[in-house]
Amino acid sequence: MQLLKLPVQFSLTTLGVGTLILASGCATAPRVGSFAPRKGDEIVVAGRYVHTGTPVVLWTDPGGYDAYRVERRFAPQDKADWKITQEEVEGFDTPNRYNLRKSGLTGEEIERVRGGGWDLPTLQKVVDQFVLHYDVCGTSRQCFKVLHDLRCMSVHFMLDLDGTIYQTLDLKERAWHATTSNSRSVGIEIANMGAYGNEEKSPLRDWYQADENGKTRITIPERFGDGGIRTENFVGRPARNEPVKGVVQGRELTQYDFTPEQYQALAHLTAALCKALPKIKCDYPRDAEGKLVLQKLPDEELQRFQGVIGHYHIQTNKTDPGPALDWDYVIGHARRLMGENDTSLGHMRKRE
Repeated sequence: MQLLKLPVQFSLTTLGVGTLILASGCATAPRVGSFAPRKGDEIVVAGRYVHTGTPVVLWTDPGGYDAYRVERRFAPQDKADWKITQEEVEGFDTPNRYNLRKSGLTGEEIERVRGGGWDLPTLQKVVDQFVLHYDVCGTSRQCFKVLHDLRCMSVHFMLDLDGTIYQTLDLKERAWHATTSNSRSVGIEIANMGAYGNEEKSPLRDWYQADENGKTRITIPERFGDGGIRTENFVGRPARNEPVKGVVQGRELTQYDFTPEQYQALAHLTAALCKALPKIKCDYPRDAEGKLVLQKLPDEELQRFQGVIGHYHIQTNKTDPGPALDWDYVIGHARRLMGENDTSLGHMRKRE
């Protein structure tokens, strides 16, 4: 029998680099069938792992939250499928909670990526905002239940009280969390009960109480069980003991601060995103004096803005992430992690 001789070019592209390494006797090549373990700090960006330096639970991990699934996560198994969900939950007109990013892409590019074939440069071209939300759910488990089971919505990340980051979708997906910014943004829901005006009914007393030393601690109401917090025996405390008062969208609001663990994780995630998706500038919306803008951006400014942004910068009916968020700490710490100098570092060191 005569053997078929393949052209060299075909052999290289078909067999791949891994085969060539094995053929050369390289001892460091991975063995066929071996597992490649995650280190536990990676996020997924267009199918690629990106390190953050802080704990991350993916939708593929045990205990993760999978926004790709059609069935409701917390409904009884025999009532969780799409057909029953459509019958029982108002407003569910599609089994999906996400769709395709299209803005900024050509027709040819949309055709190429619509089956999932995203590459990193294409994603880097279209994503330029990182949107911060508070979840008004208190814990990431409850947040995913509300978004996925009750509201037919989604978000790329959730940040729990103990600083655990949950990723529910690859960043190539267009999550449903910030209306006009969905196509261009990555979103995160930070576990926090939110901000309230004096005239509003507030749940803060149920969630924040003083201990025997007068220090405020987060008290998850009994109806939520352990809250799904991954850190055993975790005691959550706001970074500032007293509630924070401030003005957002022209309204005076009261909010308890985020936990130190959340601040650390958020800074690490912000730095990783700004590195992986460089159109997201490591900065927040500023006015002419360089101060944080505390209301919705005018449409033209919102269209131009590239960076880290609050939900209230996008919509007039939103106030998240509220007056308590220390933007200078998050941005300053993220810049330091990226190897950049920042004048807010002195302020930042006080928290460490």
